[in-house]
Amino acid sequence: MRILSVNVGKSFEADWAGKLGRTAIDKRPVTHRVEVTGHGLAGDERADKKHHGSPDHAVYSYAREDYDWWASELGRPLRAGQFGENLTTSGVDLDGALLGERWRVGTALLEVTGPRIPCVVFRNWMDEPGWLKRFTAAGRTGAYLRVVEPGLLGQGDEVEIVFRPELGATVTDAFRARHGDKNAMQRILTIPDHDPKWDALAARTLT
Repeated sequence: MRILSVNVGKSFEADWAGKLGRTAIDKRPVTHRVEVTGHGLAGDERADKKHHGSPDHAVYSYAREDYDWWASELGRPLRAGQFGENLTTSGVDLDGALLGERWRVGTALLEVTGPRIPCVVFRNWMDEPGWLKRFTAAGRTGAYLRVVEPGLLGQGDEVEIVFRPELGATVTDAFRARHGDKNAMQRILTIPDHDPKWDALAARTLT
């Protein structure tokens, strides 16, 4: 399990980028080692800080294996960073990762927080018919991470799982729960010290 590519991006103006009119979704690989802070990777900008600026969304990871699947589905190659991820991984089951699972990558310690929820900017960036529905149906979301310990990481670093909860829900469970799956929601609610936001969502989902 390792990092194939580390990707960062600059914010730019785009008339298709929703109400904000700016986006930093176009991430590009870098070959130098990158500092990881509590806010994410050094040199990586966020245009929409309201939806992408929280500590739980500090780093986004996507699997090369899922890119290859999508490339077959779409009939075109997909490069590292094209989905706006900071870390392109190899050999890591991102969708099967548990919420609260911790990874040592380089000298940084990262914790899995949940799935990517596709947005209008992502749809417009990809410019594929029915993209939001297709991405949601496929369930190959990738995983968001928070930074537990800052450090340095780079291309080729191993991903070492140093902690995995005994009881937990997967990234896929979280994605399905967000879309009304009651069984997935129940699994999340059994997690000790789960994020209170799930209680509020469950109040709507389980009634």
